[in-house]
Amino acid sequence: MDQTLETLLNDMKQEIDKWMAYISDENAENIVKRTSLQIGIHDYALLEYDKGGASMTDHDLDLSMPLDRRTPGEPLTEELVREHIVPELSSYMQRKLDEMPSLVIDYQFKFNGKFRVREGDLTICILTYIDETKKKQLQERISIYIANTLEAGTYPTKPLETFFLSRYTLDEGLFPDADPAWIIAIFERVQQLNKGNQHLAEHRSYLITALRNWAEQRWLPRYFDNIGTQWQPEYKKKTDIHLENTEQGPIELLIYAAILILKYEPSYSSGAGLTMLNCAKELGSERAKRLTKEGSGTFAKEDVRLRDEMVECTANDVFAEVSIAIKEETGESYARALRFLTRLFSLGFPKSYQIKLKSSVKQWLPIKGLAKSGTHRFFANALEYPELYPFMEEYAQAAMEPFEWYADTEGEKNCMPGSYAVFGLGLKDKTYFPLVEDYMGKVDDEHQSVQNHFTVAFTERHGVHTETIPTLVKCMLHCTDSMKLKIQSDMEHGSNVRLLLDQVRGLPYHQVEHIVYLIWGGTDKLKKIAAKAEGERAQGLTDLAEAACRK
Repeated sequence: MDQTLETLLNDMKQEIDKWMAYISDENAENIVKRTSLQIGIHDYALLEYDKGGASMTDHDLDLSMPLDRRTPGEPLTEELVREHIVPELSSYMQRKLDEMPSLVIDYQFKFNGKFRVREGDLTICILTYIDETKKKQLQERISIYIANTLEAGTYPTKPLETFFLSRYTLDEGLFPDADPAWIIAIFERVQQLNKGNQHLAEHRSYLITALRNWAEQRWLPRYFDNIGTQWQPEYKKKTDIHLENTEQGPIELLIYAAILILKYEPSYSSGAGLTMLNCAKELGSERAKRLTKEGSGTFAKEDVRLRDEMVECTANDVFAEVSIAIKEETGESYARALRFLTRLFSLGFPKSYQIKLKSSVKQWLPIKGLAKSGTHRFFANALEYPELYPFMEEYAQAAMEPFEWYADTEGEKNCMPGSYAVFGLGLKDKTYFPLVEDYMGKVDDEHQSVQNHFTVAFTERHGVHTETIPTLVKCMLHCTDSMKLKIQSDMEHGSNVRLLLDQVRGLPYHQVEHIVYLIWGGTDKLKKIAAKAEGERAQGLTDLAEAACRK
């Protein structure tokens, strides 16, 4: 072997050795035992070579460290890579895999190379390895999990299980003849079992990621050329493509992926969902055409359409979107739209939805920090008609759902469906204080903070006194520490401290501590204030400080 080539191969093998040593140091046993659906850790490696330097990574993104031994040199030739380097590295990697602890490597392992050659960049598969014993074990474990945990199960599942399950059910190496309807049923069951669970969004994210990877990396390339980029794909149908009947099932899976993206992913991801639907239409799917115009067909036409002289409403569950056009700006127009919405949710319409509003009126709730969206504007407009308050409360009760959010809100402006109606009613009339308390009990304060802004507006509108303190406590329990609430002097006035004590009695100390922090800035500050106070006020403040410290 040429001395230069031998030196080069030795350098590449050393990089392989370094990477293998690195992954061998991982505590594989503890990692794999988290779930029966994980049978190994690593399933991919990439060796990159460019003018005198080599590096190893376990992903395709160009995030590797700079090559530490890079030296000027002539590029390789494609012939040299294919005929000499790839066979040698393939044999070497196979020997290294055979020596690795079993738990470190997944049931399959793919080793790619990316070489800078005279002809350009060459990416080539060096080795594909499949452990048939592991593969069979994994198939059995998946079958047992589906039967026992999903089909016969009644409890929420673990997000980590969904992470692996979603990847494996779409893995043609494990399930080459998988029925797309079977896959969809599994994904739907996962969501059903986790409905109302705080990890539902995480489960959905794993399902959508797996579906999107399957669609963009494996299925769509069979029928379309990507004339765009990796980050912004643009698909052009290949010539002379004819789908067999057996491919109709995968089209349904593609449509299912599009629907999940459009319903549950942030708005900036909607383009990916629309692209999938358009591809399905180009492949002749009549259902994709209907979905775009009419929705999934799950609902009767009279339930998703309302058109009269006062208002026009159209609902599309695929886009999780309700279009409302107010033809006459009257209370009755908004009443009809509210009844339309409330009935939709009673029939199972997605609660993570948004309203596309056409109206000549532009009202906003007097609360800072809310998204200025069509959904927000609709309820702010409706709030101008007191006769609609009962309809708004009925809507809010139907719409509120933990761990769901309006589709036209993101990040710090996320808010649970029903938020605008509850906030508006809570500011308008003390009759709706119980509705506010019910709402706060459903809020996921890890992913939503708009309740902070409402609570500030609530105290400014209603003040701090006997009637408001119970509701205010419920609000504070579900607000974040970042809220700036200026009610210290009001809370220390008269009998308010005793009223507050009555409300927090029986709560865990950390919740009392949280309330104390929001009002006084912390327990230590409250103790200093209590030490300077006199009489009943001093005793009340002291008792409150003790309640915040008592574990």
